Amino acid sequence: MEHMKLTHHSGHEPICGICHKHCRFYDSLREHLDGPLPKAECSEEFSKRGCPLCLTVFDSPVAASIHRETCLMQSASPSVQAGSLSLANKRIQAEKNGPASAVALDCEMVGGGQDGSLDLCARVCLVDEEENVLFQTYVKPQLPVTDYRFEITGIKAEHLADAMPVKEAAERVKQILYNGETISRVRLIGGKARLLVGHGLEHDLQCLMLEYPSNLTRDTSKYPPLRKTGKTSHSLKYLAKTLLGYKIQNDHHDPCEDAIASMRLYKKMRSEVHEQKYGEGTAESSRHSIFNSFRQSDLEKMTPEALLAISRPDYYCWCFDARPHSC
Repeated sequence: MEHMKLTHHSGHEPICGICHKHCRFYDSLREHLDGPLPKAECSEEFSKRGCPLCLTVFDSPVAASIHRETCLMQSASPSVQAGSLSLANKRIQAEKNGPASAVALDCEMVGGGQDGSLDLCARVCLVDEEENVLFQTYVKPQLPVTDYRFEITGIKAEHLADAMPVKEAAERVKQILYNGETISRVRLIGGKARLLVGHGLEHDLQCLMLEYPSNLTRDTSKYPPLRKTGKTSHSLKYLAKTLLGYKIQNDHHDPCEDAIASMRLYKKMRSEVHEQKYGEGTAESSRHSIFNSFRQSDLEKMTPEALLAISRPDYYCWCFDARPHSC
């Protein structure tokens, strides 16, 4: 029973709507309901009353059918062309969206170095929460390109011949993230930098030679409920197919399509209902587990439901982003 003291859960981690089994990952819940070795009773009911995307179980097959029509998303279709929004309009839009509006970033890489294994940023895209393209451009790497990886990127030499230098592209990205203000001015006047969403953000930022505060990043490859049961990352393509209901990266990779998929995943997780008060459910608060205030004998007498009720997650839950002063 000693392991109970180290157990952490989130109030909105996935739970089977039939047997109420508590799962730490959506991956685990999907296996529980839909294979490869599902629980028979739950699997049968889920096939009649469940949504294969959000894994919610409804009261009737009719209710489930109606829900599936709205849960299924269409392929990304950016509604605003890049460059059509001024920095002033972006600041206004950010203020309208609230104190922690978000943008999603995705970069496409070509190869450098003797064997082409060095990742060089060759294309970048930023979209807002409404899926408007705030910025997109081809990027000219600082080092020579030795492998355009055309089968994946669709990028040719002519695309990069007169492309924007990587330092200039990085500066444009930074201006959007800080709403057109300098980092020092944002800190001075108490302005609000924007949340940065993406899949594998650390890699994208590294290739742009940018740094961004970790408390302002939301990475769909690292968010615990979206990871595999073994705690490794799913691909963005898999997450889009299983949680959003449509396919991406069917031909060449499009950074705008990928950025929109990341934003949709983020908003889906942000909309989850969380019953705990703000401040709970963070890695910081979990260092002092509430289990430590109970005697071991008391813990051993508790039901699984009671233990879950007093447990705390060991990560920051994205639903807090929808609440005032969450960052």
